[in-house]
Amino acid sequence: MSGNTVTRPPADTCTSTRAARELGLKRSEFDLAVHLGRIRTLPDEGGGGRRVAHAEIDRLRARPDHPAALRASVLAVGTGDAAAILEVPATRFTRLARQGVVVPVSFYLNRYRAVVWLYLAEELGQFVADESNAPLLKGRTPQPMRARLAEGLDLRPRNWRGRHLGFLLRQADGPWQRAGALAGFLDPVQIAEIVKDPYERSHLNRFRPGPAAHSAPGTPAAHLVEKITTADDPDEIGWLRSDLAHTLEEARAHRPAPRPTGARTRQGLARPGFTRPADTRPAVAPPAGTRPAAAHPAGTRHAAAPPAPVQPALAQPDEKGPAVKDPAATEPAPSAPRPDSGPEWTARGLLGWLRRRSA
Repeated sequence: MSGNTVTRPPADTCTSTRAARELGLKRSEFDLAVHLGRIRTLPDEGGGGRRVAHAEIDRLRARPDHPAALRASVLAVGTGDAAAILEVPATRFTRLARQGVVVPVSFYLNRYRAVVWLYLAEELGQFVADESNAPLLKGRTPQPMRARLAEGLDLRPRNWRGRHLGFLLRQADGPWQRAGALAGFLDPVQIAEIVKDPYERSHLNRFRPGPAAHSAPGTPAAHLVEKITTADDPDEIGWLRSDLAHTLEEARAHRPAPRPTGARTRQGLARPGFTRPADTRPAVAPPAGTRPAAAHPAGTRHAAAPPAPVQPALAQPDEKGPAVKDPAATEPAPSAPRPDSGPEWTARGLLGWLRRRSA
């Protein structure tokens, strides 16, 4: 079978977009319902995201109050509507939310890059119905809460991170996915201190969750979202680091991070154990009549002596007549040395013969 086999999704499942359309939900409502466990999803073996079984869609549509009950269970409201449900001023609700009395379920950035926190209307109704919460809704704010508010404490980002982490851990299909969910709320410096192996860090980044809010990378909005989604409290950072280290041990035992079979060196060598193939080029036979070069002793080098400079034949002055050439220059040109002349066939002899012939 070929290694390029494509894994097809099961025929009895559909994508999240189609499931939301068949359930009569907006995509934001569908995603929130999945976060809260209202809709069960399945992992896609092909890596195409979560999928929904048709049986799950039929189960939800068979309810008599569908889709009103499902939409009501995922209704998220802002500060104004949340204060109206609790029947308190918006400023008082904000103080309660900052102290962690109510936990946001999601957030987004408006056009002014201000963070808008959203809360489940269903949870707010349950909060009002509990009589033990009446002192928080009426009367004077307790002194410890006022002191923390004066210090600027705001637990909304941390509470949202804890809630979102719980969703990611429920959706994780293995230890590497759980480790990626934990790493998604830590600074890269913190991750590098825990995961020192670069191949493990690269494998871990594959399972880190995507951004919680859509924004262009590098923009002020993206930096603000990163600040919200990154742990900043020492206690929170401490238990995230501890859980990540423990989960990584389980992930290594379950399936080690993939790594290359061999790394190339600067000299271009292949993976360890690679043997360079022998030179298979055919040997060139020497010309006919030549003697093979003498073998040099091992560990020595043989360099031909540099050719001596050859002076050109100069004309010699004569008292009785015009200058005549050097008798040596009037001799007939010697015949070219034979190729089989042995040691005489050197660079010095060849250069001298050429100079004398051209004189």
